[in-house]
Amino acid sequence: KWTDKFPYFIGLSILLILISLFSLGIKGLKYGLDFSGGALLQVRTEKEIDISEVRRALNNVSFSLNIQNFEGKGEFIIKSEVPQEKLENFKKEVMESLERTFGSGSFEIRRVEMVGPKVGRDLRRKGTFSVISAVIAMLIYITLRFEFRFGIGAILALVHDIFISLGAISIFNIPIDLVILAALLTIAGYSVNDTIIICDRIREMRRKEKGKPEKEVINSAINRTLSRTLLTVGTTLLAVIALLILGGGVIHDFAFVLLIGFISGTYSSISIAVP
Repeated sequence: KWTDKFPYFIGLSILLILISLFSLGIKGLKYGLDFSGGALLQVRTEKEIDISEVRRALNNVSFSLNIQNFEGKGEFIIKSEVPQEKLENFKKEVMESLERTFGSGSFEIRRVEMVGPKVGRDLRRKGTFSVISAVIAMLIYITLRFEFRFGIGAILALVHDIFISLGAISIFNIPIDLVILAALLTIAGYSVNDTIIICDRIREMRRKEKGKPEKEVINSAINRTLSRTLLTVGTTLLAVIALLILGGGVIHDFAFVLLIGFISGTYSSISIAVP
């Protein structure tokens, strides 16, 4: 009986949210280029080299750098919060330093991105507004379509999923950019959709089986939608795992956040929204 397990589910959710809050409080969130502003160079070398060699090669560059591996040895992301007017100087210094160490023609610049600080702040503000607007719109729709308490349950489940996803983003040091924001909005839609299916079945069974105890109606509704829920999340996760493993570094973080969010969304539809 699902209703007997609700206290354990809620206890587990509280624990996960506390872990997320702890990580958010200690480590915080790391903003990507879209939100913080700055420059990004994606460099690929002909030979596989260690990231420590790249750091030594760029040690004399006058800009503050953040260097990361990208899809294994031989490909790197070099970031810096450089003003837009100094982008060419930044790019020139990086290339000259790499040429001095590894030789001319031993590497190629595969990607150059630049976002001004004002644009970054504007994108961050609009991104936050889009998430809040989506949550409010969902609450209004579910309240009008079902009942207010169904709406509250769905939004609590949604907030639960967003917190768990943000906790994972903080713990694994994933930079938040427009792609990660898209992942969070996708999780929100997925979570609410799953919740609506179960709530709709509960409402339907309450009408058909009047006089039955509420707990029995809830247990029966969850059991009748369980196969649909598992099939949906199973096929969705197959696609997400394929993206995570085979999609490459560009969409790795996006797929990882979706994986965490979809698992949390399926769990919270039963364990948070229904209770």
